[in-house]
Amino acid sequence: MKLYDYPPAPNPRRVRIFLAEKGIEVPTEAVDLRQGAQLSEAFRRINPQCVVPYLVLDDGTGISESIAICRYFEALQPDPPLFGKTPLEQALVEMWSRRAEFEGLLAVADALRNSAPAFKNRALPGHDDYEQIPALVERGQRRTKRFFDVLEERLAHSTFLAGDFFSVADITAFVTVDFAGWIKLTLPETHINARRWYETVRARPSASA
Repeated sequence: MKLYDYPPAPNPRRVRIFLAEKGIEVPTEAVDLRQGAQLSEAFRRINPQCVVPYLVLDDGTGISESIAICRYFEALQPDPPLFGKTPLEQALVEMWSRRAEFEGLLAVADALRNSAPAFKNRALPGHDDYEQIPALVERGQRRTKRFFDVLEERLAHSTFLAGDFFSVADITAFVTVDFAGWIKLTLPETHINARRWYETVRARPSASA
């Protein structure tokens, strides 16, 4: 088994934090995205999608997508549960995980990938090239700020996103807040509940994975 990784990127980090919470160790191999290693012929043979994280099992089966990889390990090792235990908990984790990804993580990615020179012609990840769309930068910034408001509103009434327990939804949201620093956005000082939650998650040993 091997996990293809790139330490600075947010999606591989989500998987590393998840594995650290589970206490699972998986051999990793870094794919240098800055140098375009994901587009090399060697890596294309491993993962034709040209993205990380990418998990290759001992039988050669490949699994992409951060949440899919996390679900695989959740099924292998249910404790501690990071997708919830009861039907209600699982539904809330799924809801907040998707909201964190679509309203937060992808908003930051839009702002970054459509503005940074390093992503010229690479506005979307994967094997195809896409031109940057400048109009998406401002929209991504506005959506990121709105996501910070969503966090503040939710965490005024809940210890963690899905309830009183830590979950994969918190991992995605936490990584998103850090990722937003790449576009020079941070949680406002006025968002005391979101900042309390952020510091709580940051204090967990897994946060440095």
